[in-house]
Amino acid sequence: MTDASIAATGSAPPGNVAVVIPALNEALRIRDVVQGALAQCRHVIVIDDGSDDGTAERISDLPVTLLRHARRMGKGASLRDGFREALRQGRDGVLTMDGDGQHSAGDIPRLLAAAARHPGHVVIGARLRKRANQPTYRRLANQFGDWGIAWGTGYQVADSQSGQRYYPAAVCALDDVPGEDFVFEAQILISAARELGTRCVSVPIESRYKTVHSGEQFRASHFKPLRDFSRITSHIVLQALRHGDMLAVHRSIRANPPLIDDPDGEFGTASFARTSTQPSG
Repeated sequence: MTDASIAATGSAPPGNVAVVIPALNEALRIRDVVQGALAQCRHVIVIDDGSDDGTAERISDLPVTLLRHARRMGKGASLRDGFREALRQGRDGVLTMDGDGQHSAGDIPRLLAAAARHPGHVVIGARLRKRANQPTYRRLANQFGDWGIAWGTGYQVADSQSGQRYYPAAVCALDDVPGEDFVFEAQILISAARELGTRCVSVPIESRYKTVHSGEQFRASHFKPLRDFSRITSHIVLQALRHGDMLAVHRSIRANPPLIDDPDGEFGTASFARTSTQPSG
């Protein structure tokens, strides 16, 4: 972190952090993503998940740790490998970003500042700003996903599907977190809540999608709503049923609204509750 970044946040964010970037065929944007991350953090780990478009070659001259899968193993496997490498390096936390450019490195100081204000929490970059830019089907699917995640964690989360997150080392070190691909990102929140008592705090960020008035180019998403949400939903439902005592979980969900870290007061918890269309518990 630069001195200017620390001054801008108003607090001293965690310093011994690695940025972990899973990448599958991200030649279009990966260099910009990695350079942006390096401008905010000295330690960057990229996991090339069997790309065949020259993704690794695009960043071969940059000062990063590059892990390569000989074949595609999925986002869950990439994150597990990134976490293991960060812990091997002795990092105190991991900040994850996708390699397609939809996460802004400029949000890293805000997420780390929130981590300083909420020690031990998972910090989520919640796409609450400019939500009109988010495709309607993705917005509705994300809201349904938030409702489902709540049944696994016992508390509500704002934008539980976002891949831009800060994980404390204790969460990165969790063993045997089940689930592959995007299911892993849902399950690690559930496992952290149940095994460590960890909660999430969400930091409002902008939704970044290709629009008519945008000059930014993004590759087609690897996330397939019908396929991946059916996998995530069935996984969460099974986890909730195994946990049991659904009435107690319901009460816990209602008693624990989303925690929003927003010093400017733009998205306080009460404000978010009024504007959210996610199903009630």
